[in-house]
Amino acid sequence: MYRRLADSRVKFRHLQCFLAVAQFGSVQKAAESLSVTQPAVSKTIAELEALLGVKLFERGRHGAVPTHEGQLFMPHASACVSALRQGVELLARDEGAAAATLDIGVLPTVATALVPPMLRAFSGQWPRAVVRLTTASNAELLERLKAGEIGFAVGRLADPERMVGLSFEQLYSEPLAVVVRVGHPLQNGAGLPARLADFPVVLPPFGTLIRQAADSLLAAWGAAPVVSFVEMLSVSVGRALALENDAVWFVPSGVVEYDLRHGALVRLPLPSAGSEEPVGLIQRTDTQPSIAGRALIDAVRRAARERVAASAEAAATRKRGRRSKQS
Repeated sequence: MYRRLADSRVKFRHLQCFLAVAQFGSVQKAAESLSVTQPAVSKTIAELEALLGVKLFERGRHGAVPTHEGQLFMPHASACVSALRQGVELLARDEGAAAATLDIGVLPTVATALVPPMLRAFSGQWPRAVVRLTTASNAELLERLKAGEIGFAVGRLADPERMVGLSFEQLYSEPLAVVVRVGHPLQNGAGLPARLADFPVVLPPFGTLIRQAADSLLAAWGAAPVVSFVEMLSVSVGRALALENDAVWFVPSGVVEYDLRHGALVRLPLPSAGSEEPVGLIQRTDTQPSIAGRALIDAVRRAARERVAASAEAAATRKRGRRSKQS
């Protein structure tokens, strides 16, 4: 009887406050995220604990940590809030309003290849949805995801401690490319790798997985340590430096597909085997995406499958071309 009474008195605001405190580990941060006062959040949590007859959080120097009962309750509270939001989305969709607003994060070195086909597929199903796209480093995307600022991320697998509370679904593997402008003095490989130091070098930032791949390639080629270089993730600036400053650009191959295909850039004839890095879909394990969110995730997966198929076809075409030249 008591449980049935508690069920009828638990409100959306109780669940919303509970999930916010669990997410941020702090009553103050939860209050800021909900645009309410800290006492209001504390009072709402106290009401929920009284209704359920259990203690949901342990409060101390390290913030608010869910108790065993809080951890048991969390997935059910999350599912309830998610179901309500999905219902609201469906009603808005039928009424012609903006059906959903989705915040997602994508690595800048992945976005140019994956985002256009992803949004093309998604907009056909959700023409009135708003997608807010964040591009940032992998570490920043993971932090934003954990803080609830984005619904999911397309990035790279990080160290285990950074992936706590997150899941990683591999979409494809992408090799590193080393590119220069067409007509560059190094285009045909003459003097490589000894002459790399004669030109500006653009590398991914230190500490990233693709930087580790770049350093491994340089070591495998027997190149002297590069003492002067530019570090960046910006695709537009890296492209400009390659085209206008004769820079040698170390970049994931998907970023430069268009320029390679249309003859603006060319790969240097250096081996890149072993430089592949997995690109994947990263989600929080304690939340479920909305209906629109699931549709966008499906669009990401579809775009990735198309990319894998196109890459396989391009590789087969190059292989046939080499055989034809040999014959």
